[in-house]
Amino acid sequence: MSAPIIYRLSIKGFRGIKNFEWQPEPGVNVILGGGDVGKTTILDAIGLLLSPTNPATLSDAEYYLRDLTAGFSIEAVMKIDDTAVNQQGKHSWPWEWNNRTLTVPALDAAAPTGEPVYRFRVSGTPDLELAYEIVQPSGDTDHFTIGLRRAIGLVRLSGDDRNDRDLRLVQGSALDRLLSDKSLRSRLGSKLAKSDVKDTLEPDAQKALVELDTSFRKKALPSNLDLAITGAQGVTITALIGLTAERDGVELPLSSWGAGTRRLAALAIAEQNQKAFPVTLVDEVERGLEPYRQRLLIQKLQSQPSQAFLTTHSATVISAATEASIWYLDRFGKMGPLDRKHIIAHQKSQPETFLSRLAIVAEGVTEVGFVTGLLEKALGGSIDQYGIYVSDGGGHETTLNLLKALSEGGLRFGAFVDNENKHADSWAKLSTMIGVLLFQWKQGCLEENLLKAVPDDKLEAFMADPDGHSGDRLRTLAERLDMESKQFEDIKAKAAENFREVLIGAMTGAVPAGKEAEPKKFKSHGQRWFKTRDGGRELFTKVGAFNLWTSIKDEVLPFANGVRRAVELPDLADLTL
Repeated sequence: MSAPIIYRLSIKGFRGIKNFEWQPEPGVNVILGGGDVGKTTILDAIGLLLSPTNPATLSDAEYYLRDLTAGFSIEAVMKIDDTAVNQQGKHSWPWEWNNRTLTVPALDAAAPTGEPVYRFRVSGTPDLELAYEIVQPSGDTDHFTIGLRRAIGLVRLSGDDRNDRDLRLVQGSALDRLLSDKSLRSRLGSKLAKSDVKDTLEPDAQKALVELDTSFRKKALPSNLDLAITGAQGVTITALIGLTAERDGVELPLSSWGAGTRRLAALAIAEQNQKAFPVTLVDEVERGLEPYRQRLLIQKLQSQPSQAFLTTHSATVISAATEASIWYLDRFGKMGPLDRKHIIAHQKSQPETFLSRLAIVAEGVTEVGFVTGLLEKALGGSIDQYGIYVSDGGGHETTLNLLKALSEGGLRFGAFVDNENKHADSWAKLSTMIGVLLFQWKQGCLEENLLKAVPDDKLEAFMADPDGHSGDRLRTLAERLDMESKQFEDIKAKAAENFREVLIGAMTGAVPAGKEAEPKKFKSHGQRWFKTRDGGRELFTKVGAFNLWTSIKDEVLPFANGVRRAVELPDLADLTL
């Protein structure tokens, strides 16, 4: 059997979602976004559509604005194994999926022009009832049976469910599918009171349970598995039966173990179903798991063919999900993709970018330190308390590509970048989109704009590091001028009218003309000046110490106020440095 894949998901009028349409990718889909934007609702919608049971009741809270008359619908266009469809009593006809578009098959076509898919729907009626349907290409509908939903398969790990159905013999659960002992229910009624449940299983089911115990041991999960009545989870007698494991000589239901252990156990059961690839839903994947187990879980999900939908607020999960499709759900209910090739470096090294209230991407490490100092002054305290995260974009082009990806994904972001007189159209488009949250110098870079505001008689003092020393920095200037002397006046005299240009070259680590044979040597000069996070903070300190604020205020203050507005603070007339 091939893995079932949701190609398109449509939700109308379900809980807080009025209208939503999304085309997820095969494999793992990680959904990011702020609180109360609908991430869990999307997972719950998929869970309701593919539920292996018919939920007993609905409440008016499941309907958008509690409007029962409008009803709700959840629909998925899915690729599934034809074997599951053909086992139904009534034949269902496939649609065709062509270039991410659903089409009706042509009756006179010699062969299909697209991939065969099926259109499944569950609707909430004004009478608080559910209607499960298969929508045919003709417009007719057939019943979307429990049997077919179970054949598709669903593993669902919610954030607060302590009675995990996949650890019990609930009809359609992962454990029920694994053991596949269909006659157990009829035999169990008369024997349950006087027989061990495990002894009641058929030999193949007993063997499956032993193999599952072996698998649990290899994964360092609870072992010595058995079956026993562990509490109510449904209306059938077998729903009272769940996995147990031994702890300190006492047999305990797995549903009483920690959240992380229960989650990993449920996924281990699903993995043992060798012929099934269930759709997997994991809400708040980090819940109950240490960082190393979060990484292991993500690696496991990414290695399997099953389609998975995850939500997370964990930087560890994001950095580990390098093979996943990352999506961002904004406060308006729009789902946007984050282009993997442009975010992968940030995803691995600076994952908090995608979890912050406001992400600020600085062009380089110097700008990170400078902007952090600037915003701490503008906000009157740590930027962490406002949910702001400043990250290193890693250069001009990579920063631009990252910002494009963030804009397409719908993240709320700002940027602090140089002006290299390149990609003007792209920068203009970003500026139109985010306004003053995009700061770009009118010309040049940070060091250049600050240095040009320093008076000649203050240059020597400006060069000094926080400890008041300037010898190492003078040495970089001497190397650039091929001088033995490292005295400020000698260097200034040798450079003459090019002195500030030489200074900028050393500060930025630029390779001088004619010295291209030694690029590493000259690029390393930047680290001895301001090309570090601490160097950027030092530069911001010098803005106050050398009275440079008035020279950059008109450019920089609107950006600082834009950040303040983004975190719901009023504008400032000025900054006092």
